[in-house]
Amino acid sequence: MGVISTDSQNWHHREVDALTKEHQVDPSYGLSHLEVAARRLRYGTNALENRTGRTKLALLADQFKNPMVIILLGAAIISGVIGDAIDALAIVVIIFLTSGIGFFQSLRADRAMAALQAMATPQATVIRDGQIQLIASDCLVPGDIVYLEAGNQVPADLRLIELSQLRVDESALTGESVTVCKQSAALPASAYSPLGDRLNMAFRGTIASHGRAHGLVVAIGMSTEIGKIARLLDQNDPSTPLQKQLALFGKRLAIFVIVISAAFFGAGVWRGEPVMQMALLAISLAVAAIPEALPAVVTVLLALGARHMVGLHALVRRLPLVETLGSVTVICSDKTGTLTQNCMQVECLAAGGRVWESGESVPGPLHHAAWQAAVLCNDARQANGGLGGGWLGDPTEVALVEAANFVGINKNSEQLRWPRVQEYPFDSSRRRMTTLHKAEVGFIAFTKGAPESVLPCCQFKWTTEGLIPLDQDELMQQATMMAAQGMRVLALARRDHLAIPDPNQTLEAEQQLAFLGLIGLIDPPRVEIAAAVRDCLSAGIAVIMITGDHPATALAIALRVGIVSDAEAKVLTGQELALLDKGGLLEQVDQVKVYARVDPAQKIRIVEALQARGHVVAMTGDGINDAPALQRADVGVAMGKGGTDVARQAAGIVLLDDNFATIVAAIREGRRIVGNIRKFIRYALTGNSGEMWLLLLAPMLMLPMPLLPIHILWVNLVTDGLPGLALAAEPAERNVMLQPPRAPDESLFSIGMWPHILVVGLLIGGLCLTVQAWALSTTPEHSQTMVFTLMTFSQMTYVMVIRSESQSLWRLGLYSNLPLLGAVVVTLFLQMALIYIPALNSVFQTAPLSLVELSICVGAALALGLLLEIEKGLLRRKI
Repeated sequence: MGVISTDSQNWHHREVDALTKEHQVDPSYGLSHLEVAARRLRYGTNALENRTGRTKLALLADQFKNPMVIILLGAAIISGVIGDAIDALAIVVIIFLTSGIGFFQSLRADRAMAALQAMATPQATVIRDGQIQLIASDCLVPGDIVYLEAGNQVPADLRLIELSQLRVDESALTGESVTVCKQSAALPASAYSPLGDRLNMAFRGTIASHGRAHGLVVAIGMSTEIGKIARLLDQNDPSTPLQKQLALFGKRLAIFVIVISAAFFGAGVWRGEPVMQMALLAISLAVAAIPEALPAVVTVLLALGARHMVGLHALVRRLPLVETLGSVTVICSDKTGTLTQNCMQVECLAAGGRVWESGESVPGPLHHAAWQAAVLCNDARQANGGLGGGWLGDPTEVALVEAANFVGINKNSEQLRWPRVQEYPFDSSRRRMTTLHKAEVGFIAFTKGAPESVLPCCQFKWTTEGLIPLDQDELMQQATMMAAQGMRVLALARRDHLAIPDPNQTLEAEQQLAFLGLIGLIDPPRVEIAAAVRDCLSAGIAVIMITGDHPATALAIALRVGIVSDAEAKVLTGQELALLDKGGLLEQVDQVKVYARVDPAQKIRIVEALQARGHVVAMTGDGINDAPALQRADVGVAMGKGGTDVARQAAGIVLLDDNFATIVAAIREGRRIVGNIRKFIRYALTGNSGEMWLLLLAPMLMLPMPLLPIHILWVNLVTDGLPGLALAAEPAERNVMLQPPRAPDESLFSIGMWPHILVVGLLIGGLCLTVQAWALSTTPEHSQTMVFTLMTFSQMTYVMVIRSESQSLWRLGLYSNLPLLGAVVVTLFLQMALIYIPALNSVFQTAPLSLVELSICVGAALALGLLLEIEKGLLRRKI
């Protein structure tokens, strides 16, 4: 899809006449129906393209490419060939339980695209063949002339031709809270023009909040700014650290298992052992080495964590992101609607040498007069025809009326007292508006606008005693100071008239004004943000603001919430960012905490630069402009209540309460879950290590096969599965949010995990071999059952001990994790059933143990627990 203009980035720099000639259209007549049909064939429909993805069958096939799954498939086939149908069936069930993981994750980008399509306006008003028509917006073509009125959603990217007081809400696209006053004149050429500065353009998906206009369609569908965002969303989801590490572990384990099993099989055959028996032993060794329940239990741990996060008002749309939260080192946050409330509020009113601040009562008559001007020179209207309810209109004017109401000045009452008889509407060239009101004697004009526009028209300062000379420089300096604090500043003035001025002499009517005051407005931070930022910093997580708003506003909010502490902190603008190459941005990205006036593609550049510096990045936002960065970040966090559908679909986590503080609670939960996943991996691999040592050392010590394949599968599935799931309920370690984030490249097996796994596994294997040797000398027919039972009891003891890496079990208490205690009790009960129920004896080839034999198994398992507690005590002393 294309457009007629050969330089689509410079429509705002070009004159309207040149563009209409290029598009071969008369703005008063529009396109003919024949020309529309021709352009429809050439440019297509005004719709966003669907991303073509893999079929569901291909997605399902990808799930079977995991190395551990391949090994298990091989083990199942061999087990079936040699007649162990139970083992083969158990392995196949495991494979199908784990193969569905991640099947629907790749559909996320398609859902984001669907949400973008839903942004389209169903209908648009155009002129064609000289007639005003209402058509479906997807029928628009480049060259169409579209009419806009207040409340309309812009159906395509438009170059404005004529307008009357048009203001557009572009917050979802640019992140700027204040509505934008549009103009039709061409803008001066510059190297970089952010979307928010293209005042003669109206972009698809934004909303006309005031006035009316008509414009030329210069871009449709994927050529619009929203379409460009849609292209940025067309990405494959990156793997999370956990997925990468488990995939790497699976590959290494596959090689290890193949080599060890093959060597084991070859050595046995060379020694003269029966081939089928050695094949069975090799399969047993492979099954012992593979943590079959690892993918399933890790997924369930993540799912349980995600379910718990819903109670924290965080909806997790992609399970692996629960783990990624625990590794977040940087949160990149949008400003508008995320850190701020996305509504303008009056911050202060400076009049008569005194500053009124929000929450105070009106200090005197000078402030009262300024408030009168603010509500009378104001087009906000009350809902329900003035019969009560909220106020409607421009957000800035609504904020003025609501603040005046708070101090006891009601717009409706003031209008009855001072009825409006004439007005000079706001326009972008004058940057002010004036309304004329009937007074007891003559008329009073009230003027409101930008200080640099109003102050030059003021000759006096109004006081209750009369007019006094005005120090314009002093007032401009005060306005500049207010603006530097991130406020939008308006100047208020008045003038008495004996007669109604000429309505065509606007400039004359707005001269010799008497200054009343300066009002500062701001989109205020959410009340909980400052505390949430402090929590992030204490947890070693940097917070960065990335916004499309003005630099002064961005810095002011960053100072208020604690993102920066110095008013001289560097703010990098989109224009400056555009001049930086990749290396230049990498040099600055760790120092800059505030980015302003950036576009969607630049947000992605910032996220990628942070990732290149080794950070795990969480990106929060709520607007259309945030969606590409939300998807590119390691963790995309969207606002659920005030956010757009596009942002929610692109993100992996949605905050249901739109509370930035919830992301901090989610990160804490993520750290807890990562800690519990590490505990489970440690627990599962240590058990498997014990089984491997047992199977490898038994032949070397000339002992018979200590376990059957079905015993190993039972231990790996039941003893790993039930307690592994219960580990999800383990509370977070103390001071979890006072520790730095886990390094992105830190292995799950770091901090001495591998030596621990091998040594404790050897200890478990040694205990089992000792018990086997004793049993062979007393009751040989019970030796396998005793080894089987001791292996289960040892793992139950081990899982209770490793609930904390530092605290002892008796300090934690048995009842501090009731699900785990229950899982251990159930597992022990099931193990007793395998031993003492005759029907199960034949299936699992077990035999009932005597009291002495059972006591030996219990004692050996308790001895293991005591040794592990001694190890933890020694570690505490070192710390």
